[in-house]
Amino acid sequence: MAGESSTRRPLFGSTVSTAFPVRFEDVSNIREVPDHQEVLVDPARDKSLIFELLDLKGEVEDGGSVLWFLRNVTNEQDAGDNLHSGTIEVIGLRSGEALAVAGTAIGKLAVSKGRQGREAHNIVRLYLANIRLKNAATDVVITAYEPLLIK
Repeated sequence: MAGESSTRRPLFGSTVSTAFPVRFEDVSNIREVPDHQEVLVDPARDKSLIFELLDLKGEVEDGGSVLWFLRNVTNEQDAGDNLHSGTIEVIGLRSGEALAVAGTAIGKLAVSKGRQGREAHNIVRLYLANIRLKNAATDVVITAYEPLLIK
């Protein structure tokens, strides 16, 4: 977003860091969040960022991994078939000497939060990136939720 200030933030005990708008707050220490996740929210705009370090899904092809993770999220959210996506492969990304494979996808989901019930469908856009670090046997999954319609 043009004009927004950002700050570098450490993740996973300062193992990696990233930069994004300063409005995001770390809620990982407030909620029960697994050690392999970092969860950040912008409560004023109901947006969130989730960073996950997962075991490499070796059974999933590189070119299809980002869609595999996107479908996995839609299934977890019980979001049905409201999936619209496209992928972009990033060339030249490296992890040490090994080539790292990355992809991105965008989905549009109808989800319900907590006690809202299945009939209260909020519409969110989900941006998902998957970076495959094969030499570390790790899939890095970054998910951003952007509300389009909140009931």
